[in-house]
Amino acid sequence: MAKLYRAPEPDVLKPLLDRAATGPDSRARIMGHAGGLLADLRAAQGRGWVNQFLQEYRLNSSEGVALLSLAEAFLRVPDPETADLLIADKLGDADWRAHAGRSNSRLVNSATWGLVVGRALVGEGDQGPLRRLISRAGEPFVRQAVGAAMKMMGEIFVMGRTIDEAMRRMKKPENKGFTASFDMLGEAARTFADADRYFQAYVGAIEAVGSDAAAGHSVSVKLSALHPRYEVARRHECVPALTEMLEALAVQAAAKGIALTVDAEESERLEMSLDIIGTVAALPGLKGWDGFGMAVQAYGKRARPVVAWANGLDRIMNVRLVKGAYWDSEIKRTQVEGLVDYPLFTRKAATDVSYLAVARDMLAAENIRPAFASHNALTVATILEWAGNSRDFEFQRLHGMGDGLYERLVREQGYHCRIYAPVGGHRDLLAYLVRRLLENGANSSFVHQLAGERLSEAEILADPVAKIAAVGGTRHASIPLPRDLFAPGHRNSEGLDLSDVPTLEATVRAVNAPLDAAPVVPADSGAVTAAVDRAAAAFPAWSATPVGERAAILERLADLLERHREELMAICVQEAFKTIGDSIGEVREAADFCRYYAGEGRARLMPQELPGPTGERNTLHLDGRGVWATIAPWNFPLAIFLGQTAAALVAGNTVVAKPAPQTPRIAARAVALAHEAGVPQDALILVPGGPEVGAALTADARIAGVAFTGSTATAKRIARALLEDDDRPIVPLIAETGGINAMIVDSTALPEQVVADVATSAFRSAGQRCSALRLLLVQADVADTVIEMLKGAMDTLRLGAPGDPATDVGPVIDRAAYDRLMTYRDGTRERWLKTVAAPGEGLFVPPTLIRLDRVEDLQQEWFGPILHVATWDAGTLSETIARVNAKGYGLTMGLHSRIARAAEVAEAEAAVGNLYINRSMIGAVVGSQPFGGEGLSGTGPKAGGPHYLYRFCTERAVSVDTTSAGGNATLLSLDEGGI
Repeated sequence: MAKLYRAPEPDVLKPLLDRAATGPDSRARIMGHAGGLLADLRAAQGRGWVNQFLQEYRLNSSEGVALLSLAEAFLRVPDPETADLLIADKLGDADWRAHAGRSNSRLVNSATWGLVVGRALVGEGDQGPLRRLISRAGEPFVRQAVGAAMKMMGEIFVMGRTIDEAMRRMKKPENKGFTASFDMLGEAARTFADADRYFQAYVGAIEAVGSDAAAGHSVSVKLSALHPRYEVARRHECVPALTEMLEALAVQAAAKGIALTVDAEESERLEMSLDIIGTVAALPGLKGWDGFGMAVQAYGKRARPVVAWANGLDRIMNVRLVKGAYWDSEIKRTQVEGLVDYPLFTRKAATDVSYLAVARDMLAAENIRPAFASHNALTVATILEWAGNSRDFEFQRLHGMGDGLYERLVREQGYHCRIYAPVGGHRDLLAYLVRRLLENGANSSFVHQLAGERLSEAEILADPVAKIAAVGGTRHASIPLPRDLFAPGHRNSEGLDLSDVPTLEATVRAVNAPLDAAPVVPADSGAVTAAVDRAAAAFPAWSATPVGERAAILERLADLLERHREELMAICVQEAFKTIGDSIGEVREAADFCRYYAGEGRARLMPQELPGPTGERNTLHLDGRGVWATIAPWNFPLAIFLGQTAAALVAGNTVVAKPAPQTPRIAARAVALAHEAGVPQDALILVPGGPEVGAALTADARIAGVAFTGSTATAKRIARALLEDDDRPIVPLIAETGGINAMIVDSTALPEQVVADVATSAFRSAGQRCSALRLLLVQADVADTVIEMLKGAMDTLRLGAPGDPATDVGPVIDRAAYDRLMTYRDGTRERWLKTVAAPGEGLFVPPTLIRLDRVEDLQQEWFGPILHVATWDAGTLSETIARVNAKGYGLTMGLHSRIARAAEVAEAEAAVGNLYINRSMIGAVVGSQPFGGEGLSGTGPKAGGPHYLYRFCTERAVSVDTTSAGGNATLLSLDEGGI
């Protein structure tokens, strides 16, 4: 199974194509049957609510996008001011009148009229008749109309707000003959309180469904809803806990005589889920109960071996085969982490092939009771053909979708179909609704194709096996492998897949192995002078080296970094106290810097021909300035150390590099690898030591430029030192410093997403990133909810040794930092909202949440896991941004909002180098998110950006009069007539 996880797509598909193929006779029967099902589906388009919405509101239209955006956020907004802004933002530019009264569905038309009313207020001119009518009723009337429309949308996918309501709804005539699998829906738990609430909801659902076991309904369970840290790194904690909870639910379901199915989730959780399911399946007390089951996602490359695994269990297993629900997020995660290949198929047709191949295996399996979840007429017809006269399986569809596909099969032909039925409050489930609409409304999906009118029956029912065979099973051309994400500019760095347990265990052993590197001896002032002597002497030869050769050396260095990745990670863990995840990121970023600046050097540093009059040649050259001093911090002792140095080197400078005194070993190893890659010994010289070494280095008049990352105070001292000598040339200083980084959250934001991003931004790397979140500003109307959830999320943080993969927060860098942070923290004790217990031994600063009365109360940056929180009032976004700007720092800012206008305001008014919207505030990617601040947060230009190399260069223009030795040969050669 493991070998398929990241295997090339053609290799995985080859055996699946044979298994999914049908002969000519079978294909003809399948097409005939599928054509009939398609006709039933088209005839039922007026009944299926979701189908009607997809038909009326295409997801590639402005109305469709606005509808999704409004549905995702509106019902959770408690305050009228923000609700009005959201309505204006989402409804203002769309043409809702064109949809009014057009659908066959009263529900769709009712919802549309609510949107028309909202549009009238925010988009019509003052003289519009509906606007005049609404102006008399007032804005509360509009909010009620839009709210009613959103609640109607909630009914599309939600079977009931409670399990009792959902069970009553299943008794309605339209559901006659169908059974349900009730999902007490919850997204992944963020806190232990969330997990407990979801567990109790499952217990209640099993009790209710079991009270009418004869109805044949079942319950579906999401493991991620039962533990807030359902992660491979925490498997020793979460797997036993989840096994115990699933056992309790299974025992209860068995006693009630109903079925229980474990839903499938992201691919990195698959093997943990199999461990949990396998343990519960083997329990002696559950022998004889045939109600236990699991879901398998056909888009995963491991779908077929998972089904084989389930068939090998010593019991009957109910297996629900689905296409898959996390495709886009799995693609992005694989790219972001730089993994070898995707765990899933990149073509929709490839997923269809996988589905058919796995379905055939399930029909032939002895110990599997199959359930086929599909809204695809061709898929259903194929399964019917392969099953023959058997009825020993079931179909499944989503509530509100697939109307017409199964009614005839169920009520006339004796097949069984189960409805997957979400249960819960509309306010909580609309984000889920949006995800399902996107999943099932994507342009390539069968439901979306059916809702359109442009595709013929033959196109809709095209054979996926033939489609994939025609392209040789290759990956989709628009989805490059992670290594090619930035092609042709530079190759993406390689990551490590820590969701693979053998890889994780090998990495843990490697990073905790004893270091055999000798201690690095600090330099003295004499050594600094000698280093500058050597670098100055080496400058002419290195500067004369063609930029292409310099770039090639940096690319070799990047390769060496990846070849020595485990060694470098071990030094990061043991010297800089970086966690395993941060250490991977450190090596990857260093490699990215080397490759990016190599590519930028080739593209931007070549001589440039400039225009001019005839008979003259004008050229602009970018040359190295001389000897650069690079002074790196301890929080990124490899990435920033090499980033600054690589930029200076590729520009033709020689470098004297000073690492932070806390992290000399990683710098020494980096310099050794640079020399191995081909950087001359005297072109890059390491001078380790403390502030006195840095002062001696910057005081040397031969230093032609300084690249510094660290505190604002130190940057100012360097700037003064560079100007003190009147006889010294004015040289450039590139300074990247810290900031009082704020995240602003309004009431449209999804609290679960906010809390995840806050915890990452504030506490990862023990809060010791320049970009880390220091000040959380939450709209007062939702502050209590967000803060309470954040406090619960902080309870899930694990403080411990950085070499332990379960550790979230390691120790701070040294005793001085620890004492400074603890002194400040202890002095704010009366304003603590939450703190986390820390180990008794070691330099662990407990993550702490501190309440402030005003933005202005935070006067300086505190470089550790300390987060301050204050509130702001609805309607004051601009004023709040201005108050943050007034602090004078300008490194990072975050905004969480579903209002596009709010993002526009932040983009226009936030005086920061990096603005992050609806995501975390750390982890800038080289080449994609150039990093650096303004004001007290740095000088620019941005590291990892297209303007960075220029600051390391001197510009020289050369003009040559080509007519000085005679006529202009170029002009005279023109054949335009003569004397």
